[in-house]
Amino acid sequence: MNMADFKPQHFNWHAKDGVATITLSRPERKNPITFESYAELGQTFRRLVLASDIKAVVFGSNGGNFCSGGDVHDIIGPLLKRDMPGLVQFTRMTGELVKAMRACPQPIIAAVDGICVGAGAMIALFCDIRLGTPAAKTAFLFTRVGLAGCDMGACAMLPRVIGHGRASELLYTGRTMSAEEGERWGFFNRLVAAGRLEIEAGELARSLAAGPTFAHGMTKTMLHQEWSMPLDEAIEAEALAQAVCMRTKDFKRAYDAFVAKQKPVFAGN
Repeated sequence: MNMADFKPQHFNWHAKDGVATITLSRPERKNPITFESYAELGQTFRRLVLASDIKAVVFGSNGGNFCSGGDVHDIIGPLLKRDMPGLVQFTRMTGELVKAMRACPQPIIAAVDGICVGAGAMIALFCDIRLGTPAAKTAFLFTRVGLAGCDMGACAMLPRVIGHGRASELLYTGRTMSAEEGERWGFFNRLVAAGRLEIEAGELARSLAAGPTFAHGMTKTMLHQEWSMPLDEAIEAEALAQAVCMRTKDFKRAYDAFVAKQKPVFAGN
């Protein structure tokens, strides 16, 4: 499947040199997410499993902000009118988005500027790598609207990224995590100047796209699957996964390049 010419209806998409860049629309409202963009984003990440032309993804900011979360008028208001089956249908759809992000083999880089809250914070959390600017403001706002902090996998993922105590504080209080805190706690891999955010995220994505992308997909799979494995099972699973990678042409390409004292050129197979 080729996705270079993909044209989504509810968010922005650009693909070049094996890197797809996604940004949310409506920067004048700090890029809220809607019923439609939730669904289309989830479907898109599922399609990426079969997209041979996309090697890495950047989920970027738009107009100085990442995402303001679920739109109050377009999502929260209508949810008050739903019955329980309708509410479960919605919450499962939101969970489908982050599950699809974990299931796609491409590394996903979040480039976070400005507001990154609610569902936006969850999207950033479920990316593989996060770059932020000093202006990044991240908050898991669910308790602010009378909900539990356990939304879209927050109670599973956030403690793994920043630790149980810090995650508990953010999820109970809904307070904003500053960019400096985010970097110090490990939420952000690093902070960059706002004018460099798109450039550095793109450079990182292109470097990953130029690497052994089959092996990158295997790394992502094992990072996800080994959460629930005892250590001995994880070591055995990695032994099998690495043996599979040793059968790829990229493994031989790397060896041949080393012998020839050249830089390997990977093809992802």
